[in-house]
Amino acid sequence: MTTDSVTRRSVSDLLQPNLVAAGTLVDLPLDGLLAQGIRALVLDVDRTLLPHRGSTLPEPMEAWLKRAQATMPLHLFSNNPSRSRIGGVAEQLGVDFTTSAGKPRRSPLRRVLQQLDLPAAEVAMVGDRVFTDVLAGNRLGMYTVLVKPIDPSGQPCRHDHWQRFEVKLAQLAGAELP
Repeated sequence: MTTDSVTRRSVSDLLQPNLVAAGTLVDLPLDGLLAQGIRALVLDVDRTLLPHRGSTLPEPMEAWLKRAQATMPLHLFSNNPSRSRIGGVAEQLGVDFTTSAGKPRRSPLRRVLQQLDLPAAEVAMVGDRVFTDVLAGNRLGMYTVLVKPIDPSGQPCRHDHWQRFEVKLAQLAGAELP
């Protein structure tokens, strides 16, 4: 897919994730991603890996990330400007990271794809937000995954008003989201 064809896609296509996970990142089967031809993961951090204002990975999240890391490269990609917060998680995992990404802007994500040296279609952008994570990945032709945001215990957040609001807006734009 060329860049021109990506930019000509409809709004509903740009807001439509390839996969809507039933739960959080830890519920996402790695085998399913590998079967889709995914060879690397670009992961949102806030509310995807870490709870709101938290800086410690919940144990199930850390275990999932270690399993994923044994299979493919990971890159943490956050709009959060805190290099100490995002960098601390990246250091704990031994992975590269980007802060102040400005999602859904494409240029920072293009640099990550160049660093990974993989076609965009073989890299999954995984996050909890439609209008940043899904939109950013879809703008570059990546495989996009929408997951439930996590609460401080690492469980799906029961009262995430932002994700519900974004899903409703995306549905109004024509995206088919549950």
